[in-house]
Amino acid sequence: MRGIVLAGGSGTRLSPLTKITSKQLLPVYDKPMVFYPLNTLLRAGIKDILIIVSPEHPGDFLKLLGSGKEFGAKFTYEIQDKPEGLAQAFIIAKDFIGDDNVAMILGDNIFEDDFSKVIKKFKKGGHIFAKKVSDPERFGVVKFGKKGRAIQIEEKPKKFLSDYAITGLYIYDNRVVEVAKKLKPSLRGELEITDLHNWYLNKGELKVDIVKGLWIDAGTFDSLAKATQWALRQDSGQAMRRGK
Repeated sequence: MRGIVLAGGSGTRLSPLTKITSKQLLPVYDKPMVFYPLNTLLRAGIKDILIIVSPEHPGDFLKLLGSGKEFGAKFTYEIQDKPEGLAQAFIIAKDFIGDDNVAMILGDNIFEDDFSKVIKKFKKGGHIFAKKVSDPERFGVVKFGKKGRAIQIEEKPKKFLSDYAITGLYIYDNRVVEVAKKLKPSLRGELEITDLHNWYLNKGELKVDIVKGLWIDAGTFDSLAKATQWALRQDSGQAMRRGK
């Protein structure tokens, strides 16, 4: 299993902070944001990780993360010249993925859950994760059928579909590269990750699990503040357990 952290984009929702640095390098309490999605992959045993960054900040990521040796891993870097959709990452990563399966996480997504068992057991198809939210209009949304199986996925639907948002962790077999290459840009001019989900869904090969713990898409000021408060509570709890 290979890992990808997608840390490109312009981060306009966090302007003016992102005029001077990448969104994924902003602090979440005492760590840069990107440490959290990286840890999700590392904790699951993924040691070969590609970090996709914007053209403005490759040096900053390299200075922060280096070769990955400090983390017991190997980091490779690629540049996303223009943010043309999440699915574009799999095309950028085609040589890195090779014949392996891949888990991609968005660089501004923070998860409390441990996905180790799911990732280690994964063999074929696609596996994504959903979380009940109060603002589903911001996300790709999944509708479940009577037996709890995903039956429909849409990107920011205009009419209410469900209140289960697709989170930013995606596990796919290596067919995902060829599928991504064949996608056509949406009306937004992007290669939509939702189209990838639906390709696997239509084949009956997509599994959607519910995220049990906290999930934060830290791409807005409110969610960034929420992430910082969560990280602070985590640190305080650990200090208490250590007797400090």
